[in-house]
Amino acid sequence: MFARFSSPALRAAVLAPLAAAALLACSKPAPPAEDVRPVRVLTLAADTAGERLEFSGDVRPRYESQLGFRVGGKIVERKVDVGATVKRGDVLMRLDPQDLRLAESQARATLRAAETERDLARADHKRHVDLRAQNFVSQAVLDAKQSALRAAQANVDAARAGLRGQSNQSNYTSLAADADGVVTAIEAETGQVVQPGAPVVRVARTEEKEVVIGIPEDKVGQLRAAGDVVVRLWANESVAIPGKIREVSPVADPATRTYTVKVALPDNADVRLGMTATVELATGGNGAAGLRLPLTALVQNKGASAVWIVENGAVKLVPVQVVGQVRNDVLVTGQVRAGQNVVTAGVNLLRNGQKVRILTADVSRRADTEALVSGDESGRAGK
Repeated sequence: MFARFSSPALRAAVLAPLAAAALLACSKPAPPAEDVRPVRVLTLAADTAGERLEFSGDVRPRYESQLGFRVGGKIVERKVDVGATVKRGDVLMRLDPQDLRLAESQARATLRAAETERDLARADHKRHVDLRAQNFVSQAVLDAKQSALRAAQANVDAARAGLRGQSNQSNYTSLAADADGVVTAIEAETGQVVQPGAPVVRVARTEEKEVVIGIPEDKVGQLRAAGDVVVRLWANESVAIPGKIREVSPVADPATRTYTVKVALPDNADVRLGMTATVELATGGNGAAGLRLPLTALVQNKGASAVWIVENGAVKLVPVQVVGQVRNDVLVTGQVRAGQNVVTAGVNLLRNGQKVRILTADVSRRADTEALVSGDESGRAGK
């Protein structure tokens, strides 16, 4: 038999937990915390698609010289490397000058011999002039001596010219830069025997640069209507460099079947040879006008394009129509207007009416950094 609870204190201790449980069962559950998602937004602005063309190319010098020796011989010295900056008159390579120096010495000796013969002919002519004055010789003899003097003088002139030319040949053993520039290629090495005129060093002038691109044949006609030309370097796409179309090839390249176009750059442009560049050509304003936004802002909703508009702290899905493209952005029309804030990141994670919080630029950068760090830590944990 169990003992009956006759003590009031014991009865209260047993009934108190039961009463608390009954009260908890009758109370309402706490509402869940509202999900406020941070988002990045962009304010819509009007723009025109026009007809904008983009082509990739590379930066090249406008003038590039393939330098070679004017005489043949064996290279005995190379004084520059690829990438070296040179000034006008700097020596780039030298040939063995021994044979040309011997030829110069021979030409000098020939000149001395010719001068000796001329001096002898001059003295002989002078004597016959005196004899003719005394009527000891005929005029025919004097004319012969005068002709001999002229021939001797002509031999001296020829020998002097030969020596001058041979001296130039000796000077040609040193290959000098003809302008300020940078060495872009070395095509011969020390010990190699080269022929006259064979390219051995390539030097590009650095004062004028241009971007070389290839245009398909169906776009060549539109270049005549091209307005502003903008060049952007792959190393710094945020900087727009104004360009000018300098030359359009009249014939297509046999390999690529494109027409080579050269776009001149301003002298003060901070670019280096060989950089990759993108040339943007505006060929008129006949394109449709719209509101410009990044491609990441578009959402596909039931086969149609739409964007998230932020109004009163919440998002609303609004349908749009894409009417053009400018670089990596699109132009849209529809139920949107300039000045509205459009979500540009994480658009696939939102729902209609969801509360959002707009991130500032500093918060966005910090969020990107934290996400990158967390991703690296997750990767290391997985390893």
